[in-house]
Amino acid sequence: MTILPEEFKNRMKKMLGSEYEDFLASYDADKTVGIRVNTLKMPTDEFVSKAPFKLTKVKWCDIGFEAHTDEKCGRSALHDAGAFYMQELSAMAVAASLQSVIGLRGKKVLDLCAAPGGKSTQLAAYMQNEGLLVSNEINKDRASILSSNIERMGIRNCVVLNEAPESIAETFGEYFDAVVVDAPCSGEGMFRKDETAVKEWSPENVEMCARRQSDILEEAVKTVAPGGFLVYSTCTFAPAEDEQQIYDFLIRHEDFETVETPCFKFFEQGRPEWVENDDISRLSDCIKRSARLWPHRINGEGHFICILRRKAGENENINEKKIKNDLKKSFKTPDRRSSELIVKFIIENLKDFNYNSERFACFADSVYMVPEMFGVSSKGIRFVRCGLHLGELKKDRFEPSHSFAMALSPHNAIRSIELNEEEALRYRHGEEIRKDCENGWTLVCFEGVSLGWGKTVNGTVKNHYPKGLRIKY
Repeated sequence: MTILPEEFKNRMKKMLGSEYEDFLASYDADKTVGIRVNTLKMPTDEFVSKAPFKLTKVKWCDIGFEAHTDEKCGRSALHDAGAFYMQELSAMAVAASLQSVIGLRGKKVLDLCAAPGGKSTQLAAYMQNEGLLVSNEINKDRASILSSNIERMGIRNCVVLNEAPESIAETFGEYFDAVVVDAPCSGEGMFRKDETAVKEWSPENVEMCARRQSDILEEAVKTVAPGGFLVYSTCTFAPAEDEQQIYDFLIRHEDFETVETPCFKFFEQGRPEWVENDDISRLSDCIKRSARLWPHRINGEGHFICILRRKAGENENINEKKIKNDLKKSFKTPDRRSSELIVKFIIENLKDFNYNSERFACFADSVYMVPEMFGVSSKGIRFVRCGLHLGELKKDRFEPSHSFAMALSPHNAIRSIELNEEEALRYRHGEEIRKDCENGWTLVCFEGVSLGWGKTVNGTVKNHYPKGLRIKY
């Protein structure tokens, strides 16, 4: 049973009135397990047919499901292959709403507070490796987790940064078609799942979070192109962090307007009456275009979403914004011999893989392929990954990375093998696999989805699954 702070309960009782008892009862309901299909790896209907657990469709997300199982979904080979991401059900509504409003393919998108990667990987699924996704996390350790999830999901067009919002704003002025700010908050909407959030809650913490959110928004707004969109979301119920935050933002930024969040019968409109200001009337309709997700109304946790649009300036169009493409000014590029080794590997081992050798970039011995639409100076930026990590340059050879394998499918590989469930378990243990396959680098797959590399020598597939990812159960 979740023991809630008394001051929190008193405030929620005033806010919800007759719905308060239903709200309180939701904390004793069973916890849900959210599964979101990674359509970069597998179509949704195919995943449903192959999933080792029963699924119920999420009404507000076209690629989201509730999983019904007593097993730990994260132990599934399909999870390790990046075929799905475990994400809280309500959290899926943020990227899904943005997708329905603008369509994300070919866009330049920033996820400013991205770790651990739920919203970034969902944005990437909608983008289908077209356009540019910049995922940023200020905390170094969490940025590493974010990067690992980008890798597992096989995303090719993502740059992962470890920067403060003000540094992002300085580098990417009015650059993005869409910016997502899933702001650090008091976490009231996650009390049922996060005991730490309950213990850390206080009215003072709510106020501190609201101030921090305001600061983050003031930097985020600088990165939105004319005509572009800014999505603000939290997992809290506190009006100070939700409706009040949006009201104050609109007062400061008259060049922005709210856009109606795609509302379903289980979402509630934002509540302007919870804003502390005598002149709320002129912005009342703006606040109502935001959305609240309540745990006693839907099978999910608490969430708040607001989509804002920057009014386009005269004769300005975000799709006509010029992009600099001189990579040599931003990154160290491989020398001629190194480029030849990389291209040689691609020609000898892959097919139907689109690459641009002019977009290769080096960090020490690591080689990345920078997304085509990334066109800003990298000077002073802390990268965790600057696109798709292709591999390492060794003496007179190129060795492909696990990231490279995860971004491929069987039809991309000249040599691939399909494992059964028992073999997939052994492969993830780090064992060699006996398979009839031609010698050379081999894409190891499960249910048609890549798990990693192997190197076949006379019928034995040498295991190249990263030691840090190997399982022990």
